[in-house]
Amino acid sequence: MHRPFKVVAAVGPAAVVGGLAQAVLRPDPTLPFVVSAVATVVIVLLVIGWGMFVRSRRQLVVSLRDRARRAEAEAALRAEQAQRLAREAVAREMHDVLAHRLTLLSVHAGALEFRPDAPPAEIARAAGVIRDSAHEALDDLRDVIGVLRGPATGDEHRPQPTLATLDALVAESREAGMEVTLDNRVVRPQDVPAATGRNAYRIAQEGLTNARKHAPGAEVTVTLAGAPGDGLTVEVRNPAPEGDPPEVPGSGQGLIGLAERAALAGGRLGHGPTTDGGFRVGAWLPWAA
Repeated sequence: MHRPFKVVAAVGPAAVVGGLAQAVLRPDPTLPFVVSAVATVVIVLLVIGWGMFVRSRRQLVVSLRDRARRAEAEAALRAEQAQRLAREAVAREMHDVLAHRLTLLSVHAGALEFRPDAPPAEIARAAGVIRDSAHEALDDLRDVIGVLRGPATGDEHRPQPTLATLDALVAESREAGMEVTLDNRVVRPQDVPAATGRNAYRIAQEGLTNARKHAPGAEVTVTLAGAPGDGLTVEVRNPAPEGDPPEVPGSGQGLIGLAERAALAGGRLGHGPTTDGGFRVGAWLPWAA
């Protein structure tokens, strides 16, 4: 029970030899030699077999306990990883939905700060955009926080954006003073799958947000193309800004989050400066036939 098999393999035959030697040197007059020899071998084998059985049983129990501990540790690790991935997903979603609104607030608040002598109509329009953007940001924040609290139980959550709502995003950017050209070559945007359309919307939204922050006043072009089976391509391109680009705080996590979003959807995303000094964000997303 307490020794490895190598020790048992050496001691067992020695015990058998000792028993046979005793039967020869000091035989039992009431038993023949053959019976004594068989009894000695059987007893030794029974003792060894029972000890090995108990030992293997104990080892099995120990191994099962170790496996149970490892399984619990792995389950805890998977739960922690799932929580981390969920937090990262919520953080990406929060960045996507709030960066656009907060950039509008920053642009118009800066305009009011540096142009206090602007016409009253322009000041009123900027103040209205600030108010509407603040309300939209609060609504988006409630939607994202609602993900952490659980699934929606009523109609308090607004529908998720799709490709069909991209026109409203472009119109909102134009109202904020941007020059945006939308080149939509998709014949029926409503036929694009909801998940694909939502990803394309977020990519265009982040591209417009970055263009507004880093290239204010530059004309931005949003291009959409694709068909079932060929995939959906979305591109946001802006030329170089006039003068020195403004110093706008940013962590660069938006583009990283978009790349992860596209990769999780089975697509790909690329971004970088263009030859004319501008910037381009382009992505391809799968669209099943």
